[in-house]
Amino acid sequence: MLTAQSIDAEGFILAGGHSSRMGSDKALVLFGGIPLVRVALNTFAEAGLSARIAGSRSALGAFAEEVPDAFPESGPMGGIHAGLRVSRAEWNLFLPVDLPLMPSSLLACMMRRALLTGAPVTVARLSGRMEPFPVVLHTDILPHIARRLEEGSSACHKAWRTIPEELGRFLDAVSVESLIQCGHCRHPLGLPPVLWFQSTNSPSELAQLNRIFAKRSSICA
Repeated sequence: MLTAQSIDAEGFILAGGHSSRMGSDKALVLFGGIPLVRVALNTFAEAGLSARIAGSRSALGAFAEEVPDAFPESGPMGGIHAGLRVSRAEWNLFLPVDLPLMPSSLLACMMRRALLTGAPVTVARLSGRMEPFPVVLHTDILPHIARRLEEGSSACHKAWRTIPEELGRFLDAVSVESLIQCGHCRHPLGLPPVLWFQSTNSPSELAQLNRIFAKRSSICA
């Protein structure tokens, strides 16, 4: 497995939102009996990466080092800017805290792919659709992120498509189906990839994913 030391990489958990739909701090709600932020940290560790928490959330400092936003109220893009601004690495992987079924194997595949291609933005593509997260970003894009935030633009989908063009390079959208077919990527519980990208924004979504996780874990036990 490639490690942060071998590929000059860092991981960041995006956890700076208001959790308005959840009704409580989303990063602290329990999935499989542990807080979502711990689930994300474990996923990074299994992929061979250490991670910090991007977002101004003092309640999360006990889990990992926090990185405050320079552009508060800017959504995930603000957290990405915060991470890139303090990163000590060339490559940076960002994962929202609310994707608890994301397998570490996909993170590792995306990081290896970024190293091989040198693309400034590496995302996953499922059923022909580009997923905004997880995303691997090169530090070169930091000024482009900052400019968008200064202009009041925080749309990640659009940024991932246009920033590589501005750099005279390319966006790399990795086919999840191809990774699975080649045996490079799989879910430890055998869950289909459509569930990997399912977020937990509300109590009902959290309950649904907890049920899926509990059922699948009992089958695989």
